[in-house]
Amino acid sequence: MPVDFALYLISARHQCGTGHTLLSTLEAALRGGVRAVQLREKDLSSAELFDYACQIRTLTRRYGAHLFINDRVDIALAADADGVHLTEQSVDVTTARELLGHTKLIGVSTHSLTRALSAARNGADLITFSPVFYTPSKAAYGSPQGVERLREVCAAVNIPVFALGGINPHNQAEVHQAGASGIALISAIFAAPDPAAAAREFNLLLPGTTP
Repeated sequence: MPVDFALYLISARHQCGTGHTLLSTLEAALRGGVRAVQLREKDLSSAELFDYACQIRTLTRRYGAHLFINDRVDIALAADADGVHLTEQSVDVTTARELLGHTKLIGVSTHSLTRALSAARNGADLITFSPVFYTPSKAAYGSPQGVERLREVCAAVNIPVFALGGINPHNQAEVHQAGASGIALISAIFAAPDPAAAAREFNLLLPGTTP
């Protein structure tokens, strides 16, 4: 399955704007052009996560978008998601591939060149690299990596790199110029008053997009 998207939305239902829910925000973002969604709700029970995964699977199919499940290979398989996104606490890429087979995508969170190289070497289909710019949600990972470190990672691996952390319409061009294949977003869309409009704005700034 090809990585045929450049805007990767990571869910955060607690950041939804007034009047929005997880599902309504995701549908609005899909209307705005998001074509890949990662379900990442760590505080849910397995049953709750599976229920959301099934509902979001229906939504993403309606809009021709991909669905990834954060960490949980079992939920990804049960909901027939398009792939899984692994963290440093997840199973390794090789094990995930054995469980998922070769028709599913595997994304990996990375915060260093070493982990990025390891993910690519072990068969990941894409990585996120963060935090590029300052963002409260990634403060636990230390100071922002910066655009030059992102550029180094993009040049070193042969799989798509999605820049994550503090991306906004004002700095989006910098990460594309550094070689990022796409951008991963959380609050920039989830906390937006109009998630569809926010998604459209980021989409219009993607390289090769004609307004």
